Amino acid sequence: MLRLIPVDEVAYLRSDEKYTLVVWAGGQALIRKPIRELADELDPARFVQVHRSVIVNLHQVTQVLRCENETAELHLRGRSQTLPISRNYLHLFKQM
Repeated sequence: MLRLIPVDEVAYLRSDEKYTLVVWAGGQALIRKPIRELADELDPARFVQVHRSVIVNLHQVTQVLRCENETAELHLRGRSQTLPISRNYLHLFKQM
């Protein structure tokens, strides 16, 4: 079954080996496209990579919590789980 997912509704994408998990307001789905390719196709003003395996929609971020070892966690609108921010990407959230 083919399902079109509006890009504006995507909360985040997480790498799952050869697949990518796309999570949006209406659910989640696995797609057969690596996260590396998706990173090149998404609008960099809206979507940023925050970990080697995670790309997040900046419009869904509600809070950034600093953790030990110069890492952090993201909280997203309407979601209970947090997403990791690795040291390599923490500079993107210095203003938050």
